[in-house]
Amino acid sequence: MQTDVQHAHGKRLGALALGAIGVVFGDIGTSPLYTMKETLGTHGMSPQPAAVLGILSLIFWALIMVVSLKYVTFVMRADNKGEGGIMALMALAQRSVSGSPRARWVLAAIGIFGASLFYGDGVITPAISVLSAVEGLEVATPQLEDYVVPISLVILFFVFAVQRHGTATVGKAFAPVMTLWFLVLAMLGLNQLVQHPQVLAAVNPIYAVDFFLEHKKQAFIALGGVVLALTGAEALYADMGHFGKKPIRVAWFGFVLPALLINYFGQGALLLHDQSAIENPFYKMVPDDFLYPMIALSTMAAVIASQAVISGAFSMTREAMQLGYSPRMAVVHTSREMSGQIFVPWINRLLLVLVMLAVLGFRSSNNLGAAYGIAVTGTMTMTTLLALVVARKRWHWHWSAVISVGVLFLIIDLAFFGANALKIAHGGWFPLVLGVVIFAMMTTWRRGRELVVREIKQSGLALEPFIANISDHPPLRVPGTAVFLTANQNSVPHAMLHNLKHNKVLHERNVLLTVEMLETPLAEADERMEVIDFGGGFFGLQLRFGFAEDPNIPLSLSRATNLGLDFDMMDTTFFLSRETIVADARRPGMALWRDKLFAFMARNALPATAFFQIPGNRLIELGAQVEI
Repeated sequence: MQTDVQHAHGKRLGALALGAIGVVFGDIGTSPLYTMKETLGTHGMSPQPAAVLGILSLIFWALIMVVSLKYVTFVMRADNKGEGGIMALMALAQRSVSGSPRARWVLAAIGIFGASLFYGDGVITPAISVLSAVEGLEVATPQLEDYVVPISLVILFFVFAVQRHGTATVGKAFAPVMTLWFLVLAMLGLNQLVQHPQVLAAVNPIYAVDFFLEHKKQAFIALGGVVLALTGAEALYADMGHFGKKPIRVAWFGFVLPALLINYFGQGALLLHDQSAIENPFYKMVPDDFLYPMIALSTMAAVIASQAVISGAFSMTREAMQLGYSPRMAVVHTSREMSGQIFVPWINRLLLVLVMLAVLGFRSSNNLGAAYGIAVTGTMTMTTLLALVVARKRWHWHWSAVISVGVLFLIIDLAFFGANALKIAHGGWFPLVLGVVIFAMMTTWRRGRELVVREIKQSGLALEPFIANISDHPPLRVPGTAVFLTANQNSVPHAMLHNLKHNKVLHERNVLLTVEMLETPLAEADERMEVIDFGGGFFGLQLRFGFAEDPNIPLSLSRATNLGLDFDMMDTTFFLSRETIVADARRPGMALWRDKLFAFMARNALPATAFFQIPGNRLIELGAQVEI
């Protein structure tokens, strides 16, 4: 898929660009619903002409500098074999410093925290988008104000309920709906611009500078609202693997960016003419006769924006599982054509609960705006740091270029983050708390698995003398092949020792199977499989998968014939040690609470057999207790 999309042209390029409009730009495309209202209205700043022009100038240059220059031009160059997103970027940056364990740990911490905040985005985006759309009812009929939250909850429940059916069918309607949405955005804005063209003066950055000089601290606080115009920028990068760089760039510069700018300037033109429109400048632009159809269209656009970020959370979870930062979970493929269209039931249920709580707790898009900015700006800052490492280590940029670009983008990112940090007490705590909890869980799982593997390796017998001893004192050998899943090819698997000790038999052919997840999305053909003949009927087999692949061991074994191993599944038995984790405060490694957290996650993780798609009727599991 990646190769096709990266070299698309002609009709193929047009089709991919249209698809990107439907999927990639849903989040950033619904930002006009609430950005101007949150920036000027919520902060109590009077929408005087100078303030309106200053805010518009900030929004214009934020879209140019952050989305167009940083993400579309700079960050999207950092593709991991065509894949994007902060987890893929983290893996790419780690490969760039493979010789430094400390640097890899620091980059992992940056990437995991950015991913943790992205989950916060996954909670807030559906809540704020749907609430903003439904709040149009307050403009149309003020008596319906009390029904905004209940209607929003019903819509959100529907959004999450249909996830199990996948986006293959619903997705066909995404592109036409979002194309119509952006056309309507442009027409609404153009209608106001024709009447008040003087608002176009805000393109001049001097208005942004004057705004800061005049309002100082209040202008800095307003940045927390301006950043809402950038929500969804991370999706441009995360969805790069599905559509490719060129189609996303064509759609952004040729259609989406102009439509957004025209709408924002149209809202500004309206405010220059009617300051009372600050109550809801987006819906105040809509003619009365078209208000209810516009509410319906806005709601559909909000659902699509929600769908995009929910799908992103599913994809990121799968990547986190493959890279070893998340417990194994069930992953359901919802399309036969697109491997990236997946459904993770556990994550879907968790997001549903958190989104419902966010709507009930915050009750309006204004209140959610404070929470939104922290999640967005935090992830943006982490992405910048990782991309700078890639620029220096993989693209071999000179230090002067890295520093110049880094200072420019980090000043912008940190200014936005600082402005939102002022609102921590008013809702910004929500994504931070959520991010810290997810960060603790992801790092605990990674560290816990390292400790378990270390314990297993230390307690195992060396394989070479074991094979020699078997040759000198052969036990009863039974026909067939035994496959033992192990993390260490040089030691005897516990399951093999238990089988030999209790059943007093050994299979004619014994395969020690190790599965390795790579830091690339797809494994190359020549690195997928490696076979070692230890002699005496013992073999080592190493399978490698990319983090965007689903490991299927039986399917991989059927392809081992070329390397001298022929597997008959009806004559093959899989042996697996199921570890029972015991938290022991006396052992070094992690704090006791983290040991207990890891043990809890291990008990509730999807069994390795299901994760690796091993048939249950060919499996024997033997228990093993591991203290950490």
